[in-house]
Amino acid sequence: MIGQQIATMDDGILTLLREERRKALSAREWQFRLRGYGYAIRDEDGAQVLTRLPRGEALGILPAELG
Repeated sequence: MIGQQIATMDDGILTLLREERRKALSAREWQFRLRGYGYAIRDEDGAQVLTRLPRGEALGILPAELG
């Protein structure tokens, strides 16, 4: 799936990701907080992909500063 081009994430989602990462004390806590919003992070081919729960629909590759 990563071989296919994934659309760029919406600015609102990126803002949410950055705010929640800033609030979290660890990467594990950050991922737990994201689940509350219906998102998850999946490692795929060496990249971290943001997905929408519960189906696992890929939304985009996380920027390096969030990884």
